Amino acid sequence: MYREKLYALEGIYRDEFKITGFRFGQGDKSACVVGSLRGNEYQQMYICSQLIKELKKLEEHGQIAGNKSVLVIPCLNQYATNIDRRFWPLDDSDINRKFPGYIHGDTTQQIAAHIMEIIKGYSYGIQLTSFYMPGKFMPHVRMMETGFQNPSLANLFGLPFAVIRKPKPMDTTTLNYNWQMSGTSAFSLYTPCSDYVDDTSARQAVASILRFLTRMGIIKYNNHSGYIAEVINEDDLLPIMTDTAGFYRRLKEPGDTVYRGDVLGEIIDPYSGEVASKVLSPTEGLIFFAYTEPTVMEDEVVYKVIRRLHE
Repeated sequence: MYREKLYALEGIYRDEFKITGFRFGQGDKSACVVGSLRGNEYQQMYICSQLIKELKKLEEHGQIAGNKSVLVIPCLNQYATNIDRRFWPLDDSDINRKFPGYIHGDTTQQIAAHIMEIIKGYSYGIQLTSFYMPGKFMPHVRMMETGFQNPSLANLFGLPFAVIRKPKPMDTTTLNYNWQMSGTSAFSLYTPCSDYVDDTSARQAVASILRFLTRMGIIKYNNHSGYIAEVINEDDLLPIMTDTAGFYRRLKEPGDTVYRGDVLGEIIDPYSGEVASKVLSPTEGLIFFAYTEPTVMEDEVVYKVIRRLHE
């Protein structure tokens, strides 16, 4: 293992801002794993730390394939992490909306440009990321529909689901999209949480990455074969929305089976404490995403459901 300072920015009132990478093996730029781009992505950084620990053991036992190399970057935004902020503290900008970056732009554009220069050229890119909506997911791997995506490769992670997302204009400045456009097979890996550490799902994420690296001939590792992923398009997920605002009581979790008419959640009047509205399932299916914040607004998406095929 080789620990390397990939990028540094002199701080005026704080310690130097630096991005650290961990390299394993030698030779071709085979795979790159990027962790936390946002300050509250603690789970993503933790997964990287556990992956680094496993890759170090594998390298010590000669289980990195010859002429293959892996780069792991646990965090790109520790300034925000240190003060429990989601975005870059100085201007509240999202680094994952700044790619491919601009070397003469603002700070987050410069960070994105420098990192993009380092990570482009890898055969496979894996980003551990969080969703723009607060909530919990079924574990899955996601690809942008850029014309360069390969869903069959997404199956090799052995996670329950592979989701294909048709990019919207805002997606064209994300790491996943620009990675693919630069020639890397890029995947975004989602676990149930972001802003706290969950060991069970972290182990599942590490196992899925090691499984993928093994199947691509980059490492030698014996692992459970995992799931045969169900490939779904994000547009096919049924959003379930609220009809009023208030405190939110979630009654179902990702992975739960639901039927038409089931009560999925309750909205509580913040003054009277009475149930102002119930969130009902309009279909039979499987909960894929569940909103987790304590309050909701009217017309808020609180669930996304994979509908049963017979409906």
